[in-house]
Amino acid sequence: MVPSSLLRKLLEKLCPHRFSWPHTGGHGHDYQVCLICGSVYEYDCVEMRRTGRLLAQVNGEYAVVPGGKAVR
Repeated sequence: MVPSSLLRKLLEKLCPHRFSWPHTGGHGHDYQVCLICGSVYEYDCVEMRRTGRLLAQVNGEYAVVPGGKAVR
């Protein structure tokens, strides 16, 4: 049986990413969510582009993943 974390990472790498409209988080950080795999990416509303990969934390806030790549 394949561990779910391994399967999730594989899906994120192979996912064609179809993003939702940008959302604003609790502290004013904008982000987009992939509708297929659920990956979350930081979004810059001024530049109108994704700037980096995000990771959900325990308290529900998002933080930038070190070394995360922007998806365009």
